[in-house]
Amino acid sequence: MQRRYISLVAAGVALGTTIALTGCGSTGGPDDVTLRLVAADYGTGAEDSSQKYWDELADRFEAGNPGVAVDVEVHSWKDVDRKVAEMVADGNAPDIAQIGAYADYANEDRLYRVDELVTIPTQANFLPELSEAGQTERVQYGLPFAASTRLLFFNEKLFADAGVGAPADWSQLRAAAERLKARGVKYPFALPLGSEESQAETMIWMLSGGGGYRDRNGGTYDIDSGQNVATFTWLKDNLVTPGLTGPVAPGKLDRAQAFEAFTRGEVGMLSGHPTLMQQAEKKGIRVGMVPMPGADGRARASMGVADWMMAFKQNGHRKEIGRFLDFAYNDTNVLEFSARYDILPVTVSASEAMAADDRHKRLWKFLEELPTSELYPSGETSWAKVSASVKRNIGDAVAPQGDPAAVLKRIADEAARAESETDAE
Repeated sequence: MQRRYISLVAAGVALGTTIALTGCGSTGGPDDVTLRLVAADYGTGAEDSSQKYWDELADRFEAGNPGVAVDVEVHSWKDVDRKVAEMVADGNAPDIAQIGAYADYANEDRLYRVDELVTIPTQANFLPELSEAGQTERVQYGLPFAASTRLLFFNEKLFADAGVGAPADWSQLRAAAERLKARGVKYPFALPLGSEESQAETMIWMLSGGGGYRDRNGGTYDIDSGQNVATFTWLKDNLVTPGLTGPVAPGKLDRAQAFEAFTRGEVGMLSGHPTLMQQAEKKGIRVGMVPMPGADGRARASMGVADWMMAFKQNGHRKEIGRFLDFAYNDTNVLEFSARYDILPVTVSASEAMAADDRHKRLWKFLEELPTSELYPSGETSWAKVSASVKRNIGDAVAPQGDPAAVLKRIADEAARAESETDAE
């Protein structure tokens, strides 16, 4: 098939770059089907843009599926969710979207169920915890596409110069930060609670302190629990107030800024994911990684993140979408994407292959954390509003005049309203 290219400008991927991108499609007979796929960019520049991966995948799929073309648009993580929302609102939904959340579209009955799309072997091969996270009202609409976990990253050279080792609990973490500050490290512990992705940093610390967004049974939101209040009180009193989080107030520090500072050698410690490991090593930073410390030892769980694939009903291409998704989720393609972008695979067979292959050794620590990790409550249609509330408010919890209990209660109240509104719909 003759491929055509669409010129796009995608401003600022998750780490703040600007990329010129291309999309793909085909021309054919009147009975041919063209699937429109909108996807997020996992690359850090034009050289490793996800557009290249999708173009190659589409070419291979089209070669084995005459009459079906795949037209791909790739946008930055900063823009992709908004772009898809605008397309849907304009009555021009893509056939497939690979973005950050699916629940709102499922609630509006815009999506195919997963069991309407892929074969049983494909559906059964997803990691169980990710399949469950892809469900709304016990029906799976979101297909996990990529996963990651978070570890505590530290700059090995800065730690060696300060004469400290990797912390195993909060008291050791504070002690290490104090030694790093005394050595002139700009950000002894980078704490990004700004608007970009503070819902992630918040969850990491909630889990570290024995709490979480929801109660232990996965029921209602429990944002202002005693554990969560104690956690943010500790952060304020032990890291922020003593000046151990650097010159930028946590509520003003975004993840991209913190990651960039780490790759410049200005950060002693921060919570990081696999992509940061790759970026830091390219800049010559020796990276140490350990599980996130808890108050009195290892945190009860790590934070896991999954991104989602979903299929819209609007154009009625259910069978063709299913064929493409079965192809996209075979082990060869899942492992290729995972290796290219230092992302964890979302299927059982690909995870087992990664764990048995020394070429993926750099990802093993992250892979080990995935089975016991906790994910966002992304299957709840209220989660988008709750996440937005966290982004707006959580920085105030550790501000000099902030009151952690009051701020967490404010977020909890907004979460209760969001859940009530969802239940009323």
